[in-house]
Amino acid sequence: MTESILKISDLTSGYGDVQVLWGINLNCAKGDIICLVGSNGAGKTTLLRTISGICKAKEGKIFFEGREITSLSPDKILELGIAHVPEGRRLFKGLTVRDNLLLGAYHRQEHKSLIKDDLDMVLDLFPILAERHKQDATTLSGGQQQMCAIARGIMSKPKLLMIDELSLGLAPNLVEHLAQSLVEINSKGTSIILVEQDVMTAFEIAKYGFVIETGKILKEGPTKELYNDSIIREAYLGI
Repeated sequence: MTESILKISDLTSGYGDVQVLWGINLNCAKGDIICLVGSNGAGKTTLLRTISGICKAKEGKIFFEGREITSLSPDKILELGIAHVPEGRRLFKGLTVRDNLLLGAYHRQEHKSLIKDDLDMVLDLFPILAERHKQDATTLSGGQQQMCAIARGIMSKPKLLMIDELSLGLAPNLVEHLAQSLVEINSKGTSIILVEQDVMTAFEIAKYGFVIETGKILKEGPTKELYNDSIIREAYLGI
């Protein structure tokens, strides 16, 4: 059996008195790409925010590499190796592409040469960022901003990279390029959780999927099986 990097048991979460997630159970195997799909408002973003410590769990437990992280702060969770690329990119206005990327490594205590090596690596992965490294990151195109946000996440040297809405507002050719980049990142050992409204894109990238509706997991399984599920095909793929 493949070792688990993230395990969630009976998780409930929300905002104040508003409960969004109800009894979530989820497992991500080490080295896998898994996807969370569902309609807008289903609870996908809340789940990522709860994993990364931004939103606090009301009940249940979250384990990362066998260690419970349910009550840890976002900065501690990042230090342990979980990076969160939020919906909307959230780049720092007034800072260059290069400075945004380096901020992704702010918590790392390694020698500067190792951080420089990773900076070179992400610039090789997204060459347009190398060309625009002195430009204010928030003035990039939507696709370039998404590349920068993902690259900033990689600069934290995560064991698990969580990406919220990879394709939102992007042209299909850019989505395809980003999808290929995620597969390459994963091939180097980084586990990935992808939240995506474009179900077809999610199923093409991920090995295993979870369908979330009204804060509950409706179905889960290998993405090839989910793709062939008649209910999912009709509800999410329109076929």
